[in-house]
Parts: sequence; C-alpha cells; structure tokens
Amino acid sequence: MLRLWAAFICLLYGVKTAPGETCPAFTALSFGSALVGTDLKVKLLLYTRRNPHCAEELDSTASTYLDVTKKTTFVIHGYRLTGSTPVWIPELVHLLLSVEDMNVIVVDWNRGATTLIYSNASGNCKRVAEILKKLIDEMLIDGASLDSLHMIGVSLGAHISGFVGQMFGGTLGRITGLDPAGPLYRGKPPSERLDPTDAQFVDVIHSDTNGLGYREALGHIDFYPNGGTDQPGCPLTIFSGLQYFKCDHQRSVFLFISSLKQSCNITAYPCDSYRNYRNGKCTSCETFWPMPCPVLGYYAHKWKSHLTQQSHPVTSVFFDTADKEPFCIYHYFVDIITWNKDTRRGTFSIVLADGTGRKAESKVNPEAAAFQQYNQITLLIGFDQDFENIEKISLTFSTGSVIGPKFKLRILQMRFRSLTNPDR
Repeated sequence: MLRLWAAFICLLYGVKTAPGETCPAFTALSFGSALVGTDLKVKLLLYTRRNPHCAEELDSTASTYLDVTKKTTFVIHGYRLTGSTPVWIPELVHLLLSVEDMNVIVVDWNRGATTLIYSNASGNCKRVAEILKKLIDEMLIDGASLDSLHMIGVSLGAHISGFVGQMFGGTLGRITGLDPAGPLYRGKPPSERLDPTDAQFVDVIHSDTNGLGYREALGHIDFYPNGGTDQPGCPLTIFSGLQYFKCDHQRSVFLFISSLKQSCNITAYPCDSYRNYRNGKCTSCETFWPMPCPVLGYYAHKWKSHLTQQSHPVTSVFFDTADKEPFCIYHYFVDIITWNKDTRRGTFSIVLADGTGRKAESKVNPEAAAFQQYNQITLLIGFDQDFENIEKISLTFSTGSVIGPKFKLRILQMRFRSLTNPDR
C-alpha cells in the first residue's frame, strides 16, 4: 500500500523513480558531525519544472532533466555549525522555478562545511569551486552559455561563487552574494574573495556587517538593509541563543526570497552612508541612472547595464525594512515647521490612520534635528503599511528627560510627501 501511495505521489508531481528508490536529499548531519569534523563531499542536486519536488543527483551532464539551453542557477550554502539542512533551500528552489523555467542546482557541500573549526570549512571553498568548474565545463561542451549562469552564494558560498567566476575570467552571467562571509576574508585581495570582476553582474546583500558578514562593497551594487548591521526583529542579546548569531546573517537570504514573491518591491537608494540616507539626503537616483532607483533581490539585474557601464562601477545603496515578510517599508518625507521661541530637541512618534480604522506608527529619533522657530525640518519616515488615503495624522513629542520639564513642540505646519509613491 505504501509503495502504491509513493508511486501516486511521484505520478502527481511528474517524477520518475525506480521501485523502492527515494529522492536524493540534502545531506543532513548532526552536531556530533561538527564535533569530529567532516571531509569534503559535494552533491549536486538538480531541480527543474519537470522534477520540482524530487531532485536528480548529477555526476555529470548525463541527465534526465538538465537542459543546458535554459538558464541555470546554482544555490550554494555556507558554513554549517550544526550540520542541519538549511531551512531556506526548499522555498528558494520552489520560488526560482515559479518565476522562470530554469535549471536549479543546489550545491550540497554539507560534508566539508560542517565543523567546529571554521577555517577548515573556509579552506574547502576553492575545492568546491573546482568541482563546479568541472560541471560547467561539461555544460559548455553540451551547448550551455556562460551568460545564462547565475550563482547565488550564501556566506562562504558567496566566495565560492567568486572563485568559480575567477576560473572563467569573469564571464559568468551573474553572481548574487547573500551576506558574504567576513571572518578570514576581510582585508583579503580580490583573488581571495568575491569581487566585481568575477561575473558580468555582481549584486550583494550585506545584513550582518558587524558580525559574520563582510562590510565593504564586493559587487557592482551592494545593498545594505537597515545599514547592514542590526536587522529588525532579530535578538539583541546573546541570551537568545543561536538566533543571536545567525538571525542578522540569514536575513539577506529571506530578503532575497521575499523579492521572488513580488508582494512588494523594496527600493534602495545610492548614498555615501546610512546616516545620510536616514537623514533624507539620498532619496533620488537621477544622478546615477536615467531610470527609477534599483530594487532589491532577484530583479536587480534589470539595472545591470547602468551599473556595469558607469564610470564608478561600485555602488552602495541603502534602505530600511520591516521586521518580517514582506519586509517593505513605505517612506514619507515629513516637513515640520515649529514656532517655539526656544530650540527643541527630542524624539517623537507619528501615527497615520486611514478611513477603515487601520493605523501605522513610526518612531523617530532624529540625531541632528533641532526644531527652531520658523525653520523647516525635513525627515525621512518609514511605515510598514501603505495607506492610499490618509485621514488622520497624530504626533507625540518627547524630550526624553524624565525629571526635567515636559516641553511642548508647537507645530505651525506639517506636510507629508510620499517617497514610495510620489504621484500621490
């Protein structure tokens, strides 16, 4: 009965397996494996629209499902402290296949990445790259194009992607680095890490630059969500356990996954620092491209020609996100004119409400904002909801002093302008 049920499932998903054969799966290890260490062994798991739920393990290009005339995307994970399967792989594979008819090859090097000694995993990266080069060489003989190859590398996987790109002289179509690993790579020359010359287009998301990630720009365009450090919704203390170490680092992956769902497009803005972006000084892309500002994630390649042909090929872009999917923040410029005789400094929160009773709040802590009589202050405010018709705005001001006098902020004029939807 169980065999009949398994056959039905395979028929339902269009998967052909021999009697008693199970689908090849990502190597699942335990923390015990990390304690003793693991020798490198790479499995290449192919998914296509013809076998979306049951991988085909590749030893060469001799394959039932591999079509080298189509785009091929490699998904490469990073260091695995506990040996577990990366939780994000199934969703990423599913979404990639849903947006485009392609080959998705999951590069499983869990044996080699699972160890307590991080330097051992890092030392295996070039060996993984050599194995991938061998497969790609065979694909090219069969008619594949380097232009159609996209490598998505997470943490150490980003540098593996770079090494593969170097082996092909930077002619790969695209490399996406998701929070490239920082330890053992900071300060290294381009030949020892991911670099803009490793592919025709290199886009990078930095989400943990003060921890496990890499701070400096590594691509043609480098996205820094929330400045690239502490991500909203992630633990702030070590008492949260393992999540404290990996939440910020993994956020780059979940931001990329969210971009494939297209529930909202996250727009990013070129700027020389996150502070200047937050102070509303970098909210236009007209000086960079004759088109709107770039969007984060999978569809960033639409800006490829503008980014790779400009005189300054490396561009750092900044944006804010919410603490959970779909992560979008809807921005407004807020112009405030006050008529207090004395200068006021403080923090405040703004609440927007529409006609249906929905509310959205944003707490603002302007570092340099000094409210002076008849002077206009312009701030960049973000909300996690988008209201087409705003019927009410309320503002609460605080000087932050507990024992001092409770000063009021006397507002002469307050004006909202939508940055996300400027036509409103």
